[in-house]
Amino acid sequence: MKKGKIIGIIILIIIIIAGFCIYSHNKKEQVKEVSLTYVTAPLNVPSIVEKNEQMFTKEYAKKGINVKYYDITSGSEQTAALASGNLDFLNAVGGTSAILAASNGVNLKILSVYSRAPQGFVIVTKDKSIKSVKDLKGLKIGGPKGTILNQLLVAALKKNDMNLKDVDYINMGIPEAMAALDNGSIKAALLAGPAALKAEESGAHVICDGKGLISGLIVTAVNENFAKAHPDLVNDFLKVQKQAVDYINQNTDKALEQTSKVVGLTKAQTEKMYSWYNFNPTITQSDITALEKTQDFLINSGMQTNRIDIPNLIYHN
Repeated sequence: MKKGKIIGIIILIIIIIAGFCIYSHNKKEQVKEVSLTYVTAPLNVPSIVEKNEQMFTKEYAKKGINVKYYDITSGSEQTAALASGNLDFLNAVGGTSAILAASNGVNLKILSVYSRAPQGFVIVTKDKSIKSVKDLKGLKIGGPKGTILNQLLVAALKKNDMNLKDVDYINMGIPEAMAALDNGSIKAALLAGPAALKAEESGAHVICDGKGLISGLIVTAVNENFAKAHPDLVNDFLKVQKQAVDYINQNTDKALEQTSKVVGLTKAQTEKMYSWYNFNPTITQSDITALEKTQDFLINSGMQTNRIDIPNLIYHN
């Protein structure tokens, strides 16, 4: 066989192999399923509407992609699942959790604001003698550490020339804090959303809420590697989020009726809570400033070691 023919055959084989590799790579990169969190509490109206109206399902179906929801409420568990690749999108995660995860090396980007609701985060008590934050000195307070509620407590104490050393702060979840408040093992509880309303109905009163103290910022986030590989799917996510907010604004009664059934509140309770919320997804300079203040809180309280660049945490297509 002539040398030229042999070389030609070799080149042809290389082209075939290269083509096969490219095909295999593209096939591997083809997305068949998009995964995101489904968190309904405290009052995540957009998530409830998005699922009830099948907004994500319909949008991604246009590209032959299935949608899988995961009911993960813990911020740390959400970011861990995102880091492992088991989740693509976090559709409602606390700003505190997002910052902590990023500072610990989790490859995430904040996509948008999910909600702002400073009034939805409160410190409550059943002790009628406790009328202000100053009255909490030396008392047991229950609530989840490393969260927006934790940030509220720190901010409220600081405003009254106090700090966490002036109280007995016990780390516990919201349901546990409610139970501890009921049985008297703590004097005050850090609560949010429906839990706060139910506590009030059972005889508790609000000492203070987050208005003027915190932003109550909840965000959406994406695995950065996923975003780089599939920017079109990120755009689809943001498109649906905006659609949901528009739907709520145009069909408020229907949206709140759906929400009340899911979160177990009356229509009146749902309407009251809804008035506390701002679901505009656009990230403003005020939101970035709020996230920077959140990072200061996390560092000053010893929960975060590595400072990160907040503006760089924001996703840009």
